[in-house]
Amino acid sequence: MHIALKAGERIYINGAVLRVDRKTSLELMNNAVFLLESHVLQAQDTTTPLRQIYFVLQSMLMDPVAAAHARDLAEILIASTRKTFSNRSIVEGLDEVEGLMGEDRLFDALKTIRSLYPIEAAIMSGKVPDAARAGTIVAA
Repeated sequence: MHIALKAGERIYINGAVLRVDRKTSLELMNNAVFLLESHVLQAQDTTTPLRQIYFVLQSMLMDPVAAAHARDLAEILIASTRKTFSNRSIVEGLDEVEGLMGEDRLFDALKTIRSLYPIEAAIMSGKVPDAARAGTIVAA
């Protein structure tokens, strides 16, 4: 896999943080878990239930040593979020996230959560009709 990085950009690979001093590209020759800096959520941005779950899953990728404790917290947050939202797209997305966590496919779980952000934002802003909140799938 080829990854292009800009000068000063960081990448998180298997728990290590790397920063490049100039534009460069990396080729990962084996399976590695990585996050690009642009996908890293800062603690102050965990303002919604899905973003809180994302942050915990992200921490599991960035700090594999603490992953077991973070997994417990992620499961609690997912269960709580499932009770908060009745929107079918979000509930099904959370089911998918749990399945991906069970398969240790955390990067894919993060992608799934990011895809749900627009639906969550629409619900929280009141732009999604009540019928959609009750279970109709809402297009992102």
